[in-house]
Amino acid sequence: MTSFLAPTGGASLLLSFRLQKHTVLVIGSNNLAASRAFAALEADSRVIILAKGGVQTACSELQWRNSHGQLTIVDWDDLPCTSGSGVGSDHEADAVDAYVSGIEGLRFVCVTDTILGPEPFLRRSRASAARIARVCRARNIHINVTDMPDLCDFSFLSTHRFYDTETGLATPLQIGVTTNGQGCRLAGRLRRDIVAKLAREAGGAVAKVGKLRSLAKTSDEAVYEEGDVGLYEEETASTPNVPLPPRSANETILESARRRMKWVAQVSEYWPIQKLAGLTEEEMVRVLDGRHGLPGTASSNLPAEVFPENGGESSLHSLAIPAARRGRIFLVGSGPGHPSLLTLATYAVLTKHANLVLSDKLVPDVVLALISPKVEVRIARKFPGNADNAQSELMEAAIEAAGRGLTVVRLKQGDPTVYGRAGEEVLYFREHGFEPIVIPGVSSVLAGPTFAGVPVTQRGAAESFVVCTGVGRQGKEVRLPGYERSRTLVILMGVARLPQVLETLLSRAEQPSSRRNGASYPACTPIALIERASMPDQRVIFSTLRDILAALESAGEQRPPGMLVVGWSVLSLWGKGDVSILDDGAAERDEERLMTWLEDRRWRIDDGLDAGWKDL
Repeated sequence: MTSFLAPTGGASLLLSFRLQKHTVLVIGSNNLAASRAFAALEADSRVIILAKGGVQTACSELQWRNSHGQLTIVDWDDLPCTSGSGVGSDHEADAVDAYVSGIEGLRFVCVTDTILGPEPFLRRSRASAARIARVCRARNIHINVTDMPDLCDFSFLSTHRFYDTETGLATPLQIGVTTNGQGCRLAGRLRRDIVAKLAREAGGAVAKVGKLRSLAKTSDEAVYEEGDVGLYEEETASTPNVPLPPRSANETILESARRRMKWVAQVSEYWPIQKLAGLTEEEMVRVLDGRHGLPGTASSNLPAEVFPENGGESSLHSLAIPAARRGRIFLVGSGPGHPSLLTLATYAVLTKHANLVLSDKLVPDVVLALISPKVEVRIARKFPGNADNAQSELMEAAIEAAGRGLTVVRLKQGDPTVYGRAGEEVLYFREHGFEPIVIPGVSSVLAGPTFAGVPVTQRGAAESFVVCTGVGRQGKEVRLPGYERSRTLVILMGVARLPQVLETLLSRAEQPSSRRNGASYPACTPIALIERASMPDQRVIFSTLRDILAALESAGEQRPPGMLVVGWSVLSLWGKGDVSILDDGAAERDEERLMTWLEDRRWRIDDGLDAGWKDL
């Protein structure tokens, strides 16, 4: 029976509430009360301030908001049973009970006068706060009491709301951090650190994607009105790479709508934040249409500067490319993702010579950020079901730009010749009169496993390795190699099709119709599922073929791109290492070595990049 990750208590259920037509009651009138009131107002809530002394004792911000009609301030002494009584008197709980019973749509109560203020005698005692908490809970109203977490039903996150850098208007994007009461000041610092690392355009990107989603929904209102709501929730899929059939001229309205929302998910996952924030409505329509090219992110009509020449001479052994009088096309590999793994030649082409960069969607922001903002950048729309059309679109764009004398860079992840369609592009460009220059890149085939601590070959564990793809041309299934104990299998683009891959590897069938060439794999074969290799959010899931699917499902949302490494080399360098795998009779100890490797568990997850890479 499948087991899953055991829950660990002590966390909060993080939710975001929309509070239109609801009311929030804030007890107290200090600066913290003003902060709580502002948060509630931004959530479109009606806000009532209940304060001893009413408007006169409220802080200046609350007085201003009251005078502008944004909230209402009520004096304790105006409530029945409280006249003349001090803060925390026994009568207050009865007064609160009577008052809240008459407030329509009251959902939350925030008690803020439990902190020490300029007038200590107005500070609410713990006993008084507890009485108010009991009243609220009896009426099923959630309460937060400042500095008394045991009396709280909910807590406030340290939040930041993003504003659009173009319009200056607030956007739907909010970032929140909670330490669950263990360090409010530290939560604020962590929130600031997180915000500082995000692009300034992040809020604008969210607003533009929201418009894109709306366009995708309204393109076929008939489908939406039929109630197929799940059609539009692309976030429900753990990965946006679930395969779709190639686009067909006979698509139904429902199929077309599903495809558009899948493309919205792809754009959200892969395109740079700056590109999303700058989307125009014309570009949004083109994204959803899927048949036309996209305008670039910048305009450039003049040829790039040529490579600096070595005193007017060029060397056959130099990385410098001699000057040319006509447009040029470079096929460039950007490596697995980490910018420090770019070759010098790739860096030079991107930063000094490109007029137009045609980038694959998997190239990360940190690499694209190296390109001058004056250089036009277009991102491939190789979404599920549209890869062939997008490929043709990019090749045509490269020929058109090179024909105008521009230097065009086709930027690909990893190495352009390893499942990067470089061969197709070389032949296409050559046919149209351009001989492209191919610049190699560090292939993720080798770099990905290395970042995960997995060697693809290792004496005593793996004598050879084979690389294959998890999906063939136009989405067709491919034949995978059979099992050999001394061989490592690396599968690119296979995570989205993991169930089919596992079925192929584990199936006992060896007939000609089988999708595997050779023997089936033992279910205990180690496997590493590597996601976002070399990036700060790298994640590696270690398990066996029999348990990797359950491990992936328990890990939560997937982090494309991902790759699979299958074979005994996966565990060979873990801990003290194990290079006895190919010894005679070693297979008899396989279950024992697996238990040691996985520490008596069914899988292990390593999250994040080695700290040593932060300075590189």
